[in-house]
Amino acid sequence: MLSYQHIYHAGNLADVHKHAALSWILEYLTRKDKPVSYIETHAGRALYDLSDDAAVKTGEAVQGIAKALDQKWFDPQHPYMRALNKARSIHGPTAYPGSPMLAKLLLRATDTVHLAELHPQEKHALELAIMGANIYQQDGFAMAQSITPPTPRRGLMVIDPSYEIKTDYVMIPTFISNIAKKWNVGIIFLWYPILADRPHDAMIGPLIEQFPDAMDHRVTFPPAREGHRMIGSGLFCLNPPYGLSDCLDHLDSKFRQLT
Repeated sequence: MLSYQHIYHAGNLADVHKHAALSWILEYLTRKDKPVSYIETHAGRALYDLSDDAAVKTGEAVQGIAKALDQKWFDPQHPYMRALNKARSIHGPTAYPGSPMLAKLLLRATDTVHLAELHPQEKHALELAIMGANIYQQDGFAMAQSITPPTPRRGLMVIDPSYEIKTDYVMIPTFISNIAKKWNVGIIFLWYPILADRPHDAMIGPLIEQFPDAMDHRVTFPPAREGHRMIGSGLFCLNPPYGLSDCLDHLDSKFRQLT
C-alpha cells in the first residue's frame, strides 16, 4: 500500500511495545559470536523526526515514547534505550529509530540485513539511513519467500505491514506457515494492531492453532485521540528466545498504568 507512511505514527505506544521487544531479541541474537540474518518485510524509512509536522499533528509520539521516557519505563542499559540514545546522539534529540535502524544499531558488521520497501520515497530514505543492507523495492512477502532459508540460517524475520490491505489478515497465517516450513530455526516476529472491531482475530486464531508453542503478547492502551481505532498492540513470535517473556512482563506492568 503506497499511501501509508509511518511518520504519522512513529514513536507511538505500539512502537514502544514492538521496538522494546525487538531490541531485546536483537541483543539476544548477538550474545553468541555467530552471524545472523535479519529480514524485514515492510521496512519504512528507518529513521523518523518526531518534530516533523506529520508526527506532531497526530500527537502519538507524545503519548508513546515521550511518556515512556518521562516515566522511566526502561533501564538506561536496555537495548531499546541504548539504540534510541545512540540514534539521537547521531541524528539529533527528536530522532526516532524504526526497526531497520534498531537492527543497524544493535547488529554487527558480520550480520546480514535484508529490507523490503515498496514506497519509492520511503525506499530512498531507507537507502540513505541504512548503508550496507540488501534493500529491495518489491513486495515484502515475496522478497521474504524468495530468500528463505537465508544464509546464515540463524536469525530473525520481522513482519510489520500497514494492514491497510485487509487481506493481509487472511494471508499472513499461510505466509508464516510456508516460511516456518523452509526456515524452522528462524525467529518469526509478527506485529499486529488491536483495533476496536478486532480484525486480528481472523489471523491470530489460526496462527495459535497451528503454532501452539509460539508466543502471543498483547497490550492495551487508550485511543491516541477521539475516534482513533487502535486500542492495543500485539506481538506473535515463533521460536521466541529464552527470556523474552521477562521482557514482556516488564512491559505489561508499564502498559497497565495507562488504563
